[in-house]
Amino acid sequence: MSDRTVEIRDLYTDIEATGYYPALVSDCLRTSVAGEQVRAHALHHEATFDRDQVRRHITVLVLTDRRLVIAHVDEHSEQEDSEQADSGHMSAAYASSEAVRLDKVESVAIARLVEDPANYKPGSLPSEVVLTIGWGAVNRVDIEPATCGDPECQAEHGFTGSMGNDDFTLRVSIAADGVERVEQFLNFAHVLSEASAYRGS
Repeated sequence: MSDRTVEIRDLYTDIEATGYYPALVSDCLRTSVAGEQVRAHALHHEATFDRDQVRRHITVLVLTDRRLVIAHVDEHSEQEDSEQADSGHMSAAYASSEAVRLDKVESVAIARLVEDPANYKPGSLPSEVVLTIGWGAVNRVDIEPATCGDPECQAEHGFTGSMGNDDFTLRVSIAADGVERVEQFLNFAHVLSEASAYRGS
């Protein structure tokens, strides 16, 4: 059995294991993956609280030879004040997916939170990972007053700013998601960074 066959089998096994509308999530992905071979995947299943309701949602990242696919399924109630909504039962789910060519991926940023860094050993898992992927669809500009470094200076120095590219950001942690999920996201980030480094070649 090839590594690619194992990867796509593991992808749909992971989706099934969440128990979160697996048929819907799988169909949403199949539409965008469109038969391409899967190189890596990562998923994040989370519940959030909205008043008296629990809303679940899932995000699945899939890397093929040519594209990055992001699928998201979110459940919601169409009638927020209805008896059905008050019971916590969601009446609908919104499924979306986006496919981005690898040659469009401009940045893959990985932020790690490491506890007790003085005793960190190579290969140790961080307690939290934030993965940010940019492909130019969403740009963020942060502007702040410029200074000259002199704390007593009263002169106007204009403004300074920085531009960030963060089309997609997702945080996973050992405490909330478990060791396996953090490992999965680090592996996905590694494979995506490697693949996007050779875009256009």
